[in-house]
Amino acid sequence: LRKSAQSATNSSPKLSSGINAEYGGAKMTNPHGKRRGTRDMFARDFRKRGMIPLSTYMKCYKNGDIVDIKGCGTVTKGMPHKVYHGKTGRVYNVTKRAVGVIVNKRVRGDILAKKINLRVEHISHSKCRDDFLNRVVKNELVKKEAKATGVFVSTRRAPVNPRSAHTVKGKGIAVEEVCPIRYEFIA
Repeated sequence: LRKSAQSATNSSPKLSSGINAEYGGAKMTNPHGKRRGTRDMFARDFRKRGMIPLSTYMKCYKNGDIVDIKGCGTVTKGMPHKVYHGKTGRVYNVTKRAVGVIVNKRVRGDILAKKINLRVEHISHSKCRDDFLNRVVKNELVKKEAKATGVFVSTRRAPVNPRSAHTVKGKGIAVEEVCPIRYEFIA
């Protein structure tokens, strides 16, 4: 009778320092897979779930185009590795459903030019040069007008100067002096 009661108590797994003996007493580690830590990264945006718009497939990519890489979790084929998510690269090859992109990747101290193949769902045209191209057009118009009028115009970008000194006046508002309350020791 004693032995059966003792064996019943020993049948439950022992807890050694808070870790269950069934799992070998080993501490659980982080996963090491390709998509580790991508729950939010590859998730679709709010109200952007479901079918991918057809405009994604109608975009035209040419060699030399600058594209942004953003992994779309809906399409698992031709998906970038999480390292390249959010990077900008240049198209070097175009195929029926995918494009080849050259991206810079930092490996320890070096920056390597990596060639990766991605489906069109995972890339979009970059807007990083839009401001520059608009400025070029605007500068050409300014130069043309300056040449016609004979006045020199600088097309360089200048930083915005700080605001000049001024006094702030309140109409009908009494000036309130703000200062710390003096400490009084009460015994």
